[in-house]
Amino acid sequence: MAVIKQPNGLWKADVEPIKGKRFRKTFKTKGEAQRFEANCRAKLSQQPDWSPKPKDKRRLLDLIQLWYEMHGSSLTDGKRRHAILTAAAEQLHNPVALAVSGSSVAHLRAKWLQDGVSGKTANNRLAYLKAVYNQLYRLDEIDYPCPFQKVPALKLQERPLTYLTREQIRELLDALDAHPTMPHPAMMARLCLATGCRWGEAQAITPDRIRGGQVTFHNTKGKRVRVIPISADLEKRLKAHWRQYGAFTNCLMTFCRVLESTSIKLPAGQASHVLRHSFASHFVIGGGSILVLQKILGHTSLAMTMRYAHLAPDHLQEALRLNPFDTFSTLSDAEKEKPLKS
Repeated sequence: MAVIKQPNGLWKADVEPIKGKRFRKTFKTKGEAQRFEANCRAKLSQQPDWSPKPKDKRRLLDLIQLWYEMHGSSLTDGKRRHAILTAAAEQLHNPVALAVSGSSVAHLRAKWLQDGVSGKTANNRLAYLKAVYNQLYRLDEIDYPCPFQKVPALKLQERPLTYLTREQIRELLDALDAHPTMPHPAMMARLCLATGCRWGEAQAITPDRIRGGQVTFHNTKGKRVRVIPISADLEKRLKAHWRQYGAFTNCLMTFCRVLESTSIKLPAGQASHVLRHSFASHFVIGGGSILVLQKILGHTSLAMTMRYAHLAPDHLQEALRLNPFDTFSTLSDAEKEKPLKS
């Protein structure tokens, strides 16, 4: 028993280091077969009950389902992410998970882009696929890392944040107030503008979470409780609203229709989230602290909050004071002739 070349050109390792422990495996090259033989002998000399693991032949859909059962089901957007992952696996023709190549994933991403998927969405989908492997690897459900880990995310052009001016906020609120048959969107918009919360967080608020001039958000994206102060007038109006109309309902579509009826034009993909951007932007414009804003918005990373830093009144004002053009233009003719100091 040894390493033997087969008629089909492959190499078969037939190893029995210990009586009763026999292992056979076929390889493309003689070197791979010899390494397998040496590994089996070394492992059994240290651990007599050792045996090589069979090749993991589970397919990508199997891993996605396992990921969902062990981890994904606990995520706020777990069902949505599971559906996205399932669709991606089917587009890849559900290959053996171990054999998914970077090339196949890159080609799939290119197809998404050709079909009109945004770069950000394509990056998110790639990150979701990698997360399946990474999470199962951490849980010891697979013994190999993500096979397409080296596929980089797309570099995207950063877009300027859009926020509503005070005049636009008034126009929007007036338009929402003009729909008395659907009163919830107007009050939810006021709550978002006053606290910087997300639309879904506002929708989940109930009367017991508003007391003492504070509103408590607990079902948040970052899984952290946030307590934000609100004015006495807004607290009074919220409680009166609930007494008259009951708890908030899912009325995002109504908000979007009203927004479209105004003169406000937003970039594609922005609707209710512009309320959160507007709160953050006006907070910074008014001189608010970036660190305080991070806590209010519930960002886990300060880098997310720093997107609003350019709106601060003194942001990069040194560029105006120290740039060579304006500095040179204020010098006298005699000073301009002086040589620069080395």
